Amino acid sequence: MENLPRFTAAAVQAAPVYLDAAATVDKAIALIGEAAANGASLIVFPEVFVPGYPYWNWTMNPVQGSPWFERLYRSSIDVPGPHVDALRAAARQHGVVLVIGVNERGPHSLGVLYNTLLTIGPDGELLGVHRKLVPTWAEKLTWTGGDGSSLRVHHTPVGPLGVLACGENTNTLARFTLLAQGELVHASSYIALPVAPEDYDMADAIAVRTAAHSFEGKVFSVVACSTISPEIVDTIAGDDEDVRRMLARPRSALSGIFGPDGRPVTEPLIDDEGIVYAEIDLTKCIQPKQMHDIVGHYNRFDVFQLHVDNRPRTPVTFATDPAHAAPTTAPLSTETTGIMKEEA
Repeated sequence: MENLPRFTAAAVQAAPVYLDAAATVDKAIALIGEAAANGASLIVFPEVFVPGYPYWNWTMNPVQGSPWFERLYRSSIDVPGPHVDALRAAARQHGVVLVIGVNERGPHSLGVLYNTLLTIGPDGELLGVHRKLVPTWAEKLTWTGGDGSSLRVHHTPVGPLGVLACGENTNTLARFTLLAQGELVHASSYIALPVAPEDYDMADAIAVRTAAHSFEGKVFSVVACSTISPEIVDTIAGDDEDVRRMLARPRSALSGIFGPDGRPVTEPLIDDEGIVYAEIDLTKCIQPKQMHDIVGHYNRFDVFQLHVDNRPRTPVTFATDPAHAAPTTAPLSTETTGIMKEEA
């Protein structure tokens, strides 16, 4: 039988150096070193950690927020680019698998920013660039949606790893797409959300979503969330006391590690900066799947079929360029087993 990995995972709960990509990458590199020194082989950072989240979308009207979009665009990063190279070097130096959220500039338009999760291997290879499929609510003022080409599970030394950003973890079909590719370790990245409706508890929401995916898929989940620093409050709120009170709202962030039974492996961290560590033993995924394996015996693939279009989407396709020729058939097929395979 194949030996399943056993390793230490780290979920980083921290605030960026707001709207400063270089300084935030430096902070991330320091935190990578700290987590690796404590034995972590997998380190997960928050959503759009580099260089931060556009909170103004929730506190200003679109006209007031437009200059802030420009500020974020100028502060964002290119993929590939020097900031990514620095993160790759840190992963390689410490021999860790790294998942980190960034604001990625679109290469073809000044109006395009992506909410992107980078997955980097322990050799520094950039394994995945996942662009959030659908920005949530007010986020549509900032981010362009990604495509299905990045819904991939990566085979890493810590096991088959999939990633989703924030609200994507409520998307049942996106989650199933990862599970059906054999995902056993799920990384989910969030932002602190004190600007949600008053009856919305973000810490509870993160815990519920993380527990649901772990329990349904019988997988381990590592969830990392950002925090709200005084610097962010000062930048966004200024002299507006109502916005200051809003941004100080408690229970806006939760980070932790959940097991295949849906329970936290160790106590999650709420609101404060820090790193949550836990031991992950992937053999613990085997017995629970005997009861409920939704990508195996506990499904009816003669009744249900999921088709995923994983073609990269570009603004223009030239018929004379074979590398960009549009495929004549969909590249994915669902067999009666329910496991998706790429056609030759």
